[in-house]
Amino acid sequence: MFKGKHFYKGLVLMSAAGVLAACGNDGDVPGTDGADDNGNGETEEEVSLAIMQGKVEFNNQFNELADMYMDENPNVSIEITSVGGGTDYFTQLTTRFSAGDEPDIFSVAGPNEFEQMAEYLADLSDTDAANAALEGTLTDVTGEDGVVTALPYNLEGYGFIYNKEVFEAAGIDAEAISTYEELEEAVQTIDGQKDDLDIEAVFAFPGAEAWVPGNHLSNVYLTHEFDENVNEAYNAETVAFEKGDEFQRMLDLQVDYSVGPVLSLDYSQQVEEYFSLGQVAMIQQGNWVYPTLLQMDPEFAENSVGMIPIPLEGYENQLPVGVPNYWAVNSNKDDATVQAAKDFLDWMYLSDEGKDFVINEFNFIPAYEGYDDMEISDPISQIVYDYSERGDTIGWVFNGYPTGWTNNEFGPNIQAYIGGEMTWDEMVENSISAWESLK
Repeated sequence: MFKGKHFYKGLVLMSAAGVLAACGNDGDVPGTDGADDNGNGETEEEVSLAIMQGKVEFNNQFNELADMYMDENPNVSIEITSVGGGTDYFTQLTTRFSAGDEPDIFSVAGPNEFEQMAEYLADLSDTDAANAALEGTLTDVTGEDGVVTALPYNLEGYGFIYNKEVFEAAGIDAEAISTYEELEEAVQTIDGQKDDLDIEAVFAFPGAEAWVPGNHLSNVYLTHEFDENVNEAYNAETVAFEKGDEFQRMLDLQVDYSVGPVLSLDYSQQVEEYFSLGQVAMIQQGNWVYPTLLQMDPEFAENSVGMIPIPLEGYENQLPVGVPNYWAVNSNKDDATVQAAKDFLDWMYLSDEGKDFVINEFNFIPAYEGYDDMEISDPISQIVYDYSERGDTIGWVFNGYPTGWTNNEFGPNIQAYIGGEMTWDEMVENSISAWESLK
């Protein structure tokens, strides 16, 4: 069960405050009732909402929710475009804006994107969702004037998602793994039993996806250079790779014991073809993969999946947790469209129907009050919840990396290293130079 003000105790977010404390707003959660045509609620004017967002893994469920909303609000039509996986969402978004095909609701992540989209961000301070957002989740999207310019999707965490049945058959207690040496020993043990365990490899590492090593894996080894603060990363003139040796050996471990060819393996293959079908023991991903696992094999998803942190010396048993994306409303649109967009976001997170979808269909860990009496619907999100409640988390800084660094410089450099075209030292040197040049 969610536990109200104790739920996010000690959770480290990517905010300047660093620690996400207890749920903030006292009193009742703002409702979604009340309507007129003066900007204070729902309007009967015919409105079309074009939504563009960057989380493809819940696209089907999001469309189902939109259909439900349109059934309840026949004056509103909604069209959703979800871009992600191997496609650069933000590039697609800015291309649409440049072409004059501007969405009404769109997602943004991190200070780089917020700075570039600043002129298009409507004031969302008067939304019920902003008033219900958990303390700390709006820090990075609230200006000095107190204006809230975006609303959090959810909270997410990532690490090594593993197949419990494989680990048990190999005689390994995954929950006892806390150091790199323990992980390496477990990997070698499983690798030595591949035939008996009926798996193809220990890992499925998606080397085709620059964001997997370039954002998530690197974050574990770079976040402490910036005090786990996304804004410090954003304002930093350089990056030092202080824990570069640990980063390298963890990357090498996954690549060396992965199905191949690694550089051709993408996210969909990693999650759907290899992990969901029991062909590998574990993958580096987060709780966002659960809807896909559930769709592929409900019994496996519900009973056989666990997650452990990526080991980091001095920070053992700490899971990276943060706000992955925020919703923004296009301020260029007319008042009726802006209000309809706000109404939809309020309904999605605060109505009974919306909350049920957020928990049970999106499989989100909510970033809002009002979910105290609802159960977390999947075991991976439950693990994120448990680490968060204990305060055993590290922050996300990758959204503060320079614009284009991961996709155009750092990620390709890592891929060149994996492919043997660049040494690790060259990868680090080139990536530092790229960071500094982009600043």
